[in-house]
Amino acid sequence: PGWLLLGITAELASLVAFSRLQNQLLRAGKVAMGWRRLFGITVAAGAMASSIPAGPAVASVYAFRQYRRGGADESLAGWTLLATLITSSLGLTLMSGAGVLIAERQGASFDLVGVTLVLLGAAVVATALLWRRKVLVSVALLAIRIAERLKPGSHDRYESLASIVASRLSRVDLSFGEFIPALGWALLNWCLDCACLVCGYLAVGASVPLRGLLLAYGAAQLAANLPITPGGLGVVEGSLTVALVAYGGAQISTVAAVILYRIISFWAYVPIGWLTWAGLAVVD
Repeated sequence: PGWLLLGITAELASLVAFSRLQNQLLRAGKVAMGWRRLFGITVAAGAMASSIPAGPAVASVYAFRQYRRGGADESLAGWTLLATLITSSLGLTLMSGAGVLIAERQGASFDLVGVTLVLLGAAVVATALLWRRKVLVSVALLAIRIAERLKPGSHDRYESLASIVASRLSRVDLSFGEFIPALGWALLNWCLDCACLVCGYLAVGASVPLRGLLLAYGAAQLAANLPITPGGLGVVEGSLTVALVAYGGAQISTVAAVILYRIISFWAYVPIGWLTWAGLAVVD
């Protein structure tokens, strides 16, 4: 029971870290939004993403609207969503890269080194674009011009919108000193969630396959993003169990540990998230 309680605490702390990540990025746009409210938004949006069709898209719209209510304009709210996704992805790929180094030859035998390096490179490039505001502005203007061609006759309206977007995005100033804490919160989010999995092993009295833990965890989280089932239901459990057993975990204890981890991080998380959504809806 002690390890179970510690796993629940680690999972809650991981959600706090993710809310602090969003708080850090919003501050780059000069918007101060309390991390406690962002914690509620994180839990509610996570429940949406994990339990309904097109959940990630619905959760993104929900978070966007909540950012707007917190004082962010449309451009900053959209940028924060993108920056959160990129920073979190970079944190996961860095963690997976560390897993490849720890797993050594086993990681190579499962053809995960190349995949991890490609994902890491993509995440680094995407992160670099966050500092290239001119590139972001150009992409936004291109999208506006495409919309203008699809719906001709609104030239003045789209030109006005283009100037507003360019002006607002140019005010987002993500310095290196602000990005490092954001990346730190992203890494802490993943590490604490992985710690919940470790607590699952310890709660059932099993030894943890430490050599392949980070690599198996990273691969399972990447699989969770595949649009197969809501929240990666079945996909995460299967891929995580197979990978951990391949790296030396005992079959029965690994199944038990993974199920316990998913009960904490998914099954119990969904109803709590929807209750949080209802509470925020009443307050708003």
